[in-house]
Amino acid sequence: MAQVAYDRKEQLQQIESGLMPGEQIIAVYDAIGAGTGFLGLTDKRVIVQDKSFVGKKVAITSIPYGKVSAVSVVSNKSLAGSFFSSGAIAIHVGTHTYEVEFRGDSKAHHVHNVILHFISS
Repeated sequence: MAQVAYDRKEQLQQIESGLMPGEQIIAVYDAIGAGTGFLGLTDKRVIVQDKSFVGKKVAITSIPYGKVSAVSVVSNKSLAGSFFSSGAIAIHVGTHTYEVEFRGDSKAHHVHNVILHFISS
């Protein structure tokens, strides 16, 4: 099994506990900002922990790669100079967009490239 990139062991364990038979984890990254707890990538889906529900409820949402229509780099400034000058991405699924901000642009770059690989192959 390949080395799994992750930020927090408890988030990795949460993803591990919900794997389907034969499913492999690629990465689990902690998210910053309001609403999202973490984002996990497996060889089958994107998993987003969403903390934005009323009453301190938390949802773990699984998004099969086949349902992702696009993945974007999100920035509040000009991208002149570097495509990945931001630590945030947006995942477009139907009419919903999941925006996730990470600690560092290298994690956003990795997530973007993994999702792009699975949705374009």
